[in-house]
Amino acid sequence: RTQESLSASLSKVMIIPVRCFTCGKVTGNKWETYIDLLSADYSEGDALDALGLNRYCCRRMLMTHVDLVEKLLNYNTRDRQMQDS
Repeated sequence: RTQESLSASLSKVMIIPVRCFTCGKVTGNKWETYIDLLSADYSEGDALDALGLNRYCCRRMLMTHVDLVEKLLNYNTRDRQMQDS
């Protein structure tokens, strides 16, 4: 696979924890909706309220998540070796 196709396929995959670390509520399925609400000019608090995340531990799971997949793709050594040869 090329870097672009790998990047496109991984952009749909999120590395977000499935459950809240503290209470165990499922939060992993709410990420895409959360991003959609933020892009629709909701504030962070209003978006989390709309998703039904009322506990601060669950709110933390979405608010502090950083998607590192794109950054990690820069360190794929196998692709670099193929480009060098």
